[in-house]
Amino acid sequence: MLSTGLPQGSVPKLERPGPLRDRVYGALLELITTRALQPGQHLVESELAGHLGVSRQPVREALQRLNTEGWVDLRPAQGAFVHEPTDEEADQLLTVRTLLEAEAARLAAANAGSAGIAALEELCAQGESAVAADDVDAAVALNARLHAKVMELAGNAVLAELAGQVDRRVRWYYTPIARQRGHQSWIEHRELIAAIADRDQRRATELMREHTEHTRTSYHARQRG
Repeated sequence: MLSTGLPQGSVPKLERPGPLRDRVYGALLELITTRALQPGQHLVESELAGHLGVSRQPVREALQRLNTEGWVDLRPAQGAFVHEPTDEEADQLLTVRTLLEAEAARLAAANAGSAGIAALEELCAQGESAVAADDVDAAVALNARLHAKVMELAGNAVLAELAGQVDRRVRWYYTPIARQRGHQSWIEHRELIAAIADRDQRRATELMREHTEHTRTSYHARQRG
């Protein structure tokens, strides 16, 4: 275990192309959204720099950017800490997610072809296998890929752009409840895919709305637990 609480092997390798500050920012954001760095955790510049194999300057710049975006809190005389989301923040984000994804489900039901539906079914099968293997990281990643595929099949570029802006934060909220949601989440995915395949726009909309609401309920139940 590293002194900052990072699991051994969880620190991503920095690819060489691109500005160093952007690569450090991307690495830290990935560690936060996957909860390798936990909400409330103290972020020590020198230790993060050592783990990433860089100087403290790009780490400092990355932390400032993450603070601007709401991922990190910079506290005077204390340092940087991973942001701890409030219930209100979770509600606001998940409400927006529901609106975007319910509309995406409706449009996917109207527009998806056989190849798109087959792709959804394959992602769902992989997700079910990940849950059966208790591979939470894979289940979270496949959940994100399936929802992104529904958004792609909707065929609305503006909707997809807006969804992309909240995607990482949704993943951040979903990660701690992925095991709790477990197989039920993928049962709901199967029902959604069936509605899309049947071109039942109303049913697809209702199922996606219920599905995202279950995520909200599970998140708050965990917070109270």
